[in-house]
Amino acid sequence: MKRRSLPVAAALTATAALLLTACGGGDDDPGGNDKIVGADQSSAQPTKSPSPSGAPAADKPDGVDVSLPKDMNLVFDWEKPKNKNEAAAMEDAANFFRAIYRGVDKRTSKDAAVAAYATGEGLHYAKTQIDSRVEGDWTATGTRRHYEATTRSASNGNSVEVAFCVDSSKFYGKEVKTGKVLKSEPSIADYDHFRVIMVKYPTGAGLWQASKVFVKTKAEECR
Repeated sequence: MKRRSLPVAAALTATAALLLTACGGGDDDPGGNDKIVGADQSSAQPTKSPSPSGAPAADKPDGVDVSLPKDMNLVFDWEKPKNKNEAAAMEDAANFFRAIYRGVDKRTSKDAAVAAYATGEGLHYAKTQIDSRVEGDWTATGTRRHYEATTRSASNGNSVEVAFCVDSSKFYGKEVKTGKVLKSEPSIADYDHFRVIMVKYPTGAGLWQASKVFVKTKAEECR
């Protein structure tokens, strides 16, 4: 996954919590036009460098650690687009979710990976996802599959929408204290459709950050 070096990460900003499911739930259709919602939002200027880690280079694509424990498997079953910007945005959308679950595993929303791959409302979303699990004293285990991805670029070239399905039917909560896995019967609630607005990092280092996250829960189109 190593492709470039990140000189500094985004600021570690304290933000108010959003709803657990997403920044936007239910029908997230922006009205049927081609304009990307949030495409005019630029990435925040960074103010803090990430802490060095001992992770292997393959787990540090931008100089920050996105490695996960062996029992937490995020599968990205999608093909990289030919467009260079869209391919980089898609790769960093994957890193955004790796960063979230790394934060869950490390029990903090202030991990350097979260700051590197999220900004604005994307940072709100990541913080909410992590903090809710920390406060509930549970983590995650199993396999979460991401598939049927599409990308589209904004006319300014600085924003890319990455849309995809998620299957969490084999991805479970796990109590931190007891190690008990909280399994449930498979259902439509295991399937979500995401649209993540990725914005280009202002330094031109090739990094993209999640600035907005929209989720359609119980997504029949993803079954």
